[in-house]
Amino acid sequence: MPRPFSPLSAHRAPGRWAVLCALLAMLAAAPAMAQGFDWATLSQLAQTRAQAPYRANGDKLPAELKALDYDQMRLIRFRDERATWFTEQLPFHAQFFHPGGTQTDTIRVNEITDGVAQRIPFKSDRFEYRQVVDPTAWGDVGYAGFRLLHPVNKPGTMDEIAAFVGASYFRALGKNQQYGLSARGLAIDTVGAGAEEFPRFTEFWLERPAPGATQVTVYALLESPRSTGAYRFVIRPGNQTTMTVHARVYLRTGSAPVTTLGLAPLTSMFTFGENQRHATDFRPEVHDSDGLMVVTGEGEWLWRPLQNPRQLVVSSFAMQQLRGFGLMQRDRAFASYEDVEARYERRPSAWVKPLGDWGPGRVELVQLPTPDETHDNIVAYWVPTRTPLPGEALELAYELAWQGDDQQRPPSAWVAQTRKGYGYTKLSPQEQAQQPKFVLDFAGPSLAALPAGADVRAMVSADSNGRVLEALAYPNPATQTWRAVIRVERIDPARPVELRAFLQHQNHTLSETWTHLLLPE
Repeated sequence: MPRPFSPLSAHRAPGRWAVLCALLAMLAAAPAMAQGFDWATLSQLAQTRAQAPYRANGDKLPAELKALDYDQMRLIRFRDERATWFTEQLPFHAQFFHPGGTQTDTIRVNEITDGVAQRIPFKSDRFEYRQVVDPTAWGDVGYAGFRLLHPVNKPGTMDEIAAFVGASYFRALGKNQQYGLSARGLAIDTVGAGAEEFPRFTEFWLERPAPGATQVTVYALLESPRSTGAYRFVIRPGNQTTMTVHARVYLRTGSAPVTTLGLAPLTSMFTFGENQRHATDFRPEVHDSDGLMVVTGEGEWLWRPLQNPRQLVVSSFAMQQLRGFGLMQRDRAFASYEDVEARYERRPSAWVKPLGDWGPGRVELVQLPTPDETHDNIVAYWVPTRTPLPGEALELAYELAWQGDDQQRPPSAWVAQTRKGYGYTKLSPQEQAQQPKFVLDFAGPSLAALPAGADVRAMVSADSNGRVLEALAYPNPATQTWRAVIRVERIDPARPVELRAFLQHQNHTLSETWTHLLLPE
């Protein structure tokens, strides 16, 4: 916007002042002019915004849009032929989400061509309204978000490969995948005494791809009451769609302190699974992710099966250096879910690989209770040991890979499934609860290479609230894997028990470490 003009001689030249005011009003009402744009421009904008108080997005949507329900919003469809870059037949297209219903915060979107940014205004003729609402009197209400399309499943057919909509949420798809978990730009105080703060991407810049391009670049400005940030996403679709993310984050000057700054956050859903069965649902499992995987700078691979707890559970994995973490959907078999609509076996895993040294910190896993699969209840993110000072830039770079059947695994062996419970036993239900039993299946090249009759041991440990009663390992000829059977005793049933297990052969570690939190009954 133009700066207000206040000449010293205005009181002596009221006619000239009126003309200048009229001119400024015309400029303010005119479409945004093209401006030079690059990473430095966006970074400077984020830094400048961090030095000023937060200004929330005004409530500008017409009442009829805010009143739309879910089914009515679904009737408003974007016209494929009105996509950005459609008429130029470029390898990527951008389509936009209509605001309304629960999506009341709107964004600004710009296109970058040869280093120059130009606003992409809202136009109602991009949409089919099917008589749900009449857009003629709205003007430019803005967009709720956008999605990117590129052929990944079939040559010549445009497939949705990424979407940015709502707060700082975004998702992506690789070949033969179906949307599941989401990522976010930033998480602030997800757990704690105060309310969680949800930073928003308020403005985007889409870089026009060249003919034949295999990647597309998106820039975003992030804002919240206590933070700002400049983000760049280089998106490469394929069998797995990979995003190279660069971020420059600032905490606002004069804002309240941030207790937990969550970087590269992932959000998912776990309702029930093989390790936590459902009594009445016909489906064996319902989840977008079944475990958290972490690899430390020392090379230890950790696997934490997800749970749907009765109350909030927060787990932390501290380390001096992080090599990667992700919320993974390891189970890729349809028979594990039996859901012909949701197709949970097609949900992607999301693997975060730091570019550069992020320093010491912790991966934090937040698990919330959820009654069904319509609510996300799992969050994972990286928390640096040192929180930046207000106005200080926090530089961050990572690769975020959206993976399907071919996904990141430990180089040795991994947990293929976790099951809890007894077969035939003479123990009473109370004794079974006091002495729970776990059955783990491990698979991987280190196990496949073992000679016949190899002496493999299950190395199991518990914290001070647990006692290991049984730890066995033996081959499973039906699946060509190795099975570990673990039985532990709770000392205080009202407290959780932290368990760890891995396979060992001749003092050599053969597998990742299974780390499980046995929750109170």
